[in-house]
Parts: sequence; structure tokens; C-alpha cells
Amino acid sequence: MKVRREVLGDAHVDAATAAADAFTEDFEELVTRYAWGEVWNREGLDRRTRSCVTLTALVASGHLEGLAAHTRAALRNGLTPDEIKEVLLHSAVYCGIPAASAAFTIARSVIQEETRPPA
Repeated sequence: MKVRREVLGDAHVDAATAAADAFTEDFEELVTRYAWGEVWNREGLDRRTRSCVTLTALVASGHLEGLAAHTRAALRNGLTPDEIKEVLLHSAVYCGIPAASAAFTIARSVIQEETRPPA
């Protein structure tokens, strides 16, 4: 849970766990234990690299519903907006222009939100 919170942020994790019910709570526990406890916690790749891989995998698989959360995570893991742009441009070549176009729309919105100076 510690890694999940560090990467995705408390608000995202709190919302996901609060939405869990008797039907989905086992799945939430699996995601926390397997993805965040085993995979994201492994040595061998740093979190910046894992974020690059994750963004690309989401584009490639068409699972863009997770792209906003993982764009925020990428920023939290130290990627700059320009580096995220480069990941998405690279993904366009290998994953397809339409998938990357949709990803750019989502990522741009998140980056604008996350990098907007406080009012």
C-alpha cells in the first residue's frame, strides 16, 4: 500500500479503496499486493522507467481509463511533461496514431491541471 500511495497519491488510492465493496475488495487487495507490492517494488527498474513502460502499455492495450492516473504518477515519479510527450510520441509509432492521439488528449489535460500554478 505504501508504494501504491507514493506512486498514485493518497486521493486516488483512497477513492479506489472507498469504492471497493464485497464484490471488488478481493480484487483491490490483489492489485495492491501483486502490482504494487511485487512488481512496482522490484529492483531492476526505477520508478521513472516503470512509469514510461506503464504509459506505453496503457496506450498499446487501449486501456486509456488508467492513463490519467498514471500520467499523474509519472509526474510524481519525476518525469517532466516533455518526457511524457516523448513517451507518447514514441508510442504513436509502435501503438498507432489513434491510440496516441487519445492518450495525448488525456495526458495534456492532466499535465495542465497538475502544473497549473496555484491561484
